[in-house]
Amino acid sequence: MSTPNVVAPSSTQNAGKQPEQRAGVKHTRRQQSRWALYLILPTIVLLAVVIGYPIVSAIVMSFQKDAGLDPATGLFVQGGFAGFQNYAHWLFQQCQGPNGTTVSCPPGNLGSTFWSAVGVTFFFTVTTVILETVLGLWFALIMNRAFRGRGFVRAAILIPWAIPTAVTAKLWFFIFSVAGVANAVLNAHILWTSDEWASRFAVIIADTWKTTPFMALLILAGLQIIPEDVYEAAKMDGASTWQRFWRVTMPLLKPALMVAVLFRVLDALRIYDLPQILTGGGGGTGHATTTLSILVVDQIRQGFNSAAALSTITFILIFLVAFIFVRFLGTNVVRTQETQAKGAKG
Repeated sequence: MSTPNVVAPSSTQNAGKQPEQRAGVKHTRRQQSRWALYLILPTIVLLAVVIGYPIVSAIVMSFQKDAGLDPATGLFVQGGFAGFQNYAHWLFQQCQGPNGTTVSCPPGNLGSTFWSAVGVTFFFTVTTVILETVLGLWFALIMNRAFRGRGFVRAAILIPWAIPTAVTAKLWFFIFSVAGVANAVLNAHILWTSDEWASRFAVIIADTWKTTPFMALLILAGLQIIPEDVYEAAKMDGASTWQRFWRVTMPLLKPALMVAVLFRVLDALRIYDLPQILTGGGGGTGHATTTLSILVVDQIRQGFNSAAALSTITFILIFLVAFIFVRFLGTNVVRTQETQAKGAKG
């Protein structure tokens, strides 16, 4: 019985098939990209309408004058193109004088409180985020341990976060009243909603009480991703509890921790309801707890176009903060993940 001769394909034949295979792969990728575009196009259009239109509309309105009395003629005018006048009103605290000239905004005018509102907003943001991050990390480390009743503790700690902010503000309003629980416990007579710094700390305490569970929940999710094998290896190497926390837990927790901080910072920069309900945005001289969002709502009652300019400024500030977080802290996240990958390969 004769054995058939098997002829191996020549290199010339293989070389001829390679371009065809590459062309087929490119065609398949183009089809997949086209289908992916078709699938996400409705979402892009929806986001453009829901998010893009209000932003563009606010920017267009910010360059228009508000309807009102003309200081020069005393007649009611509908407005018109204002240029950067609305932005100068807020950034440089410039108001229109009785003769139509530009003067510094007098005390009591909303334009004179812009930079004060910026300072209050960032003060609330920095203070509350630091407190909530430290307390949230502490609570997350406790809830991450195995103990009896852990499920009940995890559910109970979320109650303050689940309560609506308006209800939380009213709850703490009664606690911080003159005859409330806070003064009774401290045996003091502090005007928590009227004094300048007492009203600010009242907002910080209430906000920390409400939002710390949110931080703890996000940090706990990051802790549960860390494998136990890493801690066992650190123990075998003789690392103490403190060393395991700083050299194992914190580096591996950094990505989740930065995401939690970013979410909380963006949320705190837009704070409105808690200080508005708790203190009315007042305290001290009347603007001790006035944030940018409260200032925007107050300006809406006087003129939409100037409020649109203030909203645009607020949007730019928040966008810059988010960009700084993503640009610089995002690089650290990538490096941390690369370091973890190298360590796993090694």
